[in-house]
Amino acid sequence: MKVKAKKSLGQHFLTDESTAKRIVGSLLSPTGNLLEIGPGTGMLTKYLLALPNVNLEVAEIDRESIAYLKENYPQLTPSLYERDFLALDLSAVMEGNFNIIGNFPYNISSQIFFKILDYRQCVPQIVCMLQREVAERLASGPGNKAYGILSVLLQAWYNIEYLFTVHENLFNPPPKVKSGVIRLVRNSRQSLGCNEALFKQIVKQCFGMRRKTIRNSIKPLLASILQGGQSAGAKGAALQNCPLLQHPYMERRPEELSVEDFIALTEMVEEASRLFGR
Repeated sequence: MKVKAKKSLGQHFLTDESTAKRIVGSLLSPTGNLLEIGPGTGMLTKYLLALPNVNLEVAEIDRESIAYLKENYPQLTPSLYERDFLALDLSAVMEGNFNIIGNFPYNISSQIFFKILDYRQCVPQIVCMLQREVAERLASGPGNKAYGILSVLLQAWYNIEYLFTVHENLFNPPPKVKSGVIRLVRNSRQSLGCNEALFKQIVKQCFGMRRKTIRNSIKPLLASILQGGQSAGAKGAALQNCPLLQHPYMERRPEELSVEDFIALTEMVEEASRLFGR
């Protein structure tokens, strides 16, 4: 049977065998549990099934792809989750640690990574193909214009390496852009040492106004943590006198700050919050 790529699912099926082998070969020491996201027509799957000492699970939402996989790879049937990865309770279907691999749909790649971050203690490695621009952004470091919110949030927990580019003509249907393959390997960090929710809020707020200095992007957040009982004038005076606004970070822009800088910034905002009595 044939599987028709569906635009609504962001499907572009890889057709090049050598590229598929190269992606699978990018897994470092693949053993144990492995989850493939969106196997489609099984281009990666057939090589993953050949890996020794690997327990392969796959998550696929497309009904045609599910039928194709069951027909051509019947051994997958017991470990084929017929549902949206984003709606999958990974703690219920995966035991212990598990690596992730896949050709991620362009339209939900960011959502996939945000979900992976929730399971970062169980996911030591990810190898994936996605839109080249996004792949480059995730692997970019401070000082690069591509560096952004997901770069910081992922690099806090993973070492990310851009591996290679995949051209449009190796897919059916061909996408309008090139793809990139990256590998993420869990680093040794177990805790940020600061309020993680606040860290995310600060990163998102700063990059949400990335053309502004940190001082101008952080002011609304600082204003919000002032005591509600203060008068508008008192709040304004407290904000102007806040020592944090005199820190050298305040003259910089978000793409200039490393993960460690954002952690330090979060700690300073926490300290300001304590000083203001909230």
